[in-house]
Amino acid sequence: MCRIRIRASVWTNRRLTRDQFANWKLMAPTVSRNKVVYLTYTIIDQAGNLFEQYDMPIGCVHGANGPLFEKIEQALEGRQVGDRVEVILSPADGFGDVKPELTFTDDIADVPPEHRHLGSEVTFQNDRGEEMLFRVTRIENGKLTVEANHPLAGQAVKFVVSIVPVRPANLDEIANGMPQDSGGNTPRPH
Repeated sequence: MCRIRIRASVWTNRRLTRDQFANWKLMAPTVSRNKVVYLTYTIIDQAGNLFEQYDMPIGCVHGANGPLFEKIEQALEGRQVGDRVEVILSPADGFGDVKPELTFTDDIADVPPEHRHLGSEVTFQNDRGEEMLFRVTRIENGKLTVEANHPLAGQAVKFVVSIVPVRPANLDEIANGMPQDSGGNTPRPH
């Protein structure tokens, strides 16, 4: 059996001076262009309700057309591991305005039975072959409404972002805008 002894005096009274702390903070990795940034986030809707929370760190390459909204990327610039950033996104900066032309209501009898429930999703295609995902958002008085607007469209929302690790990105990651260890599965905050 092997025992490791650590002298207690080595670990006691190990407080950093103000200057040492300042120097340590200067050496900590900061968020900047072409750095892989891992973060967790929460989205709060305009009414103050939790819309989405992601506690498992997601990664993106800062400044390389990653999945983050521009205003969030700007707020993260120069921040360090452990920082928490709150950003309010207007509809123009985030999920856009509500577009009435993306909402359709029809008699429920005209809708296939498998789509007669809230949250059901269906993809429609226009004459040009473009596809768009629609979601059932309302059922009342024998009518069913589907819409393709994002659920947060038209709302000012708050993102609360916490920075976990930061590291330099390699050339492939910069080209793809995503870290290689994400397997291409990093979610887009929505």
